[in-house]
Amino acid sequence: MRSAPVDGAALEYDRTGSGAPVVLLHGWPGDRTDHAEVAALLAGDADVVVPDLRGFGGSDRDPGGDHALAAQVRSVVGLLDELGFPDAVVAGYDIGSRVAQQLAAEHPDRVRAVVVTPPLPGAGRRVLEPQAQREFWYQAFHQLELAERLVDGRPDAVRDYLAHFWNHWSGPGFTPSDARLDHLTARYAARGRFTASVGWYRGGSGTVARALVEQPPETPLPTPAIVLWPEFDPLFPREWSDRVGEWFGAADVRPVDGVGHFVPVEAPELFAAAVREALAGG
Repeated sequence: MRSAPVDGAALEYDRTGSGAPVVLLHGWPGDRTDHAEVAALLAGDADVVVPDLRGFGGSDRDPGGDHALAAQVRSVVGLLDELGFPDAVVAGYDIGSRVAQQLAAEHPDRVRAVVVTPPLPGAGRRVLEPQAQREFWYQAFHQLELAERLVDGRPDAVRDYLAHFWNHWSGPGFTPSDARLDHLTARYAARGRFTASVGWYRGGSGTVARALVEQPPETPLPTPAIVLWPEFDPLFPREWSDRVGEWFGAADVRPVDGVGHFVPVEAPELFAAAVREALAGG
């Protein structure tokens, strides 16, 4: 299915199940199929909507378009309006986590609860430490025209580039299948698609850019938040969870052992269970 455009950009999305509304948001370098197993597990309990974010998958992908945080939130609000959802449980990882959090901050009446994995606010200047910079190099690389020339429109380069992150960021018990990497390569390989996807970083929405300027609100957000913090995410060590409460007053931070960055893909049963708990009100 395809949404009405917001700012000229339409979202492609899947919808399944019936019940209370749930919106599942993917990350980079993925697409809405990252949540396929989670959506199937929730379909008996909820009306599950899984969009491709702006600049990704089957959604509109203008390489020079606005794919940063504020624009992503506008698109999700537009989708909620179009579907007639007064509110929803919103869950996401990576970019999808940031969009869910910002949606709750800007439109608290539209978000019953969030279920998210890192990134969360509070990293601060720790992103500049040597170990962090060894992991976050790609966010600076994505600012360069060189990234387009080396990767964009080159299927072999796209597959190698995406495979690096899917292998390096995953936990030790998970290896992305060839079918998964082939699917994502097809989504990112056409001319302009990789460039559109990194518009998130070029728009200043990446962790390094945000961590150096974000300040906690005077009053932490009251929206219930289940935060699933994985054991083996090289980007976000668990000690970075120490300030979540400054932004979210009702945050339940839970360690997730044995899992890497891609929690909905690596541990869909656990992620779905957390969403189900949020639907039930904790």
